[in-house]
Amino acid sequence: MRRTPATRRGFSFRMALGSGLLCLLCASAHAEPYELVDLATPYIAFWDETQALPPAERVAAFKSRFDGLLPGFFNARRVGWMTAEQYDTAIRDSFDRFPAIRARFTATTADFTKLLAPAHASFARTFPDVRPIGPIYLVHSLGEFDGGTRPVAGHTRLMFGADVIAQLHDFANERPFFHHELFHVYHAQFFAECEQMWCALWSEGLATLAAQRLNPGASDAELLLTSPRPLRAEVDANRRAAICAVSSRLESTDAADYAALFSSGPPLSGLPPRVGYYVGYLLAEEAARGRSLMQLAHQKNADARATLRAAMTRLARCPADSRSAEP
Repeated sequence: MRRTPATRRGFSFRMALGSGLLCLLCASAHAEPYELVDLATPYIAFWDETQALPPAERVAAFKSRFDGLLPGFFNARRVGWMTAEQYDTAIRDSFDRFPAIRARFTATTADFTKLLAPAHASFARTFPDVRPIGPIYLVHSLGEFDGGTRPVAGHTRLMFGADVIAQLHDFANERPFFHHELFHVYHAQFFAECEQMWCALWSEGLATLAAQRLNPGASDAELLLTSPRPLRAEVDANRRAAICAVSSRLESTDAADYAALFSSGPPLSGLPPRVGYYVGYLLAEEAARGRSLMQLAHQKNADARATLRAAMTRLARCPADSRSAEP
């Protein structure tokens, strides 16, 4: 999951009243597995309708239109790390950049239900105790994410950003990506998020391992391990140092550490950006020796923390202060 620092963590044919939203509800004998709420198609219509407006008026029109469709989401307060002016700039930039991604954005939006439905069905066969998800939102994320969970009206909802998918997903098979994001929702049934870095390491590592196990032939790009540059070879060349650098930050709640391990912040010395995804994957793979993914997903926090630390000890012997062992 590509995301900026923010809170972690659909099929019947009907038109939502007065909103122009297309809601597609997945039929189920007992409960709908999810409901897809398409807010990406309205973005295309809005862009076309407002081309003649001055930039400031167009931004104001966007906020008015889309706050009515998804109250409280498209604003700086929800993001938390941007000012209102910076968020307005992100909205304005989305207008300027849209022509370059329009073809892929439109194709992504048009194909989304055909991509998500089989991915969810295969995921549910492997994890039959996955609960109904509720609304899943497809949006123009203003460059914030390709997939992840975000707060919506007091609930944590799974969301996909058609814009970032259009910009960064230059691979044919999206199923590993969907499995990764679906695993996060499934994992949250048993595992409580925490602010310490080990929680993100465990969650992202398991989600990446789940995507690989459900898609054995998946490439590193399809597993999201190549952006902004390939992780595997660079980490494997000095695996112990990488694991120890991450080990020293397991209890950290520093936003800079999170950005280095999981986002676009300055990387740790000698290591690639987003190194936590691959190190987390290695630790999850080690933890899965003799255990199923379902067993690992079901672990509560205390057991999960012990499992992670045991896997880390088996993979690398790190000094008490591993920061001194960084490459």
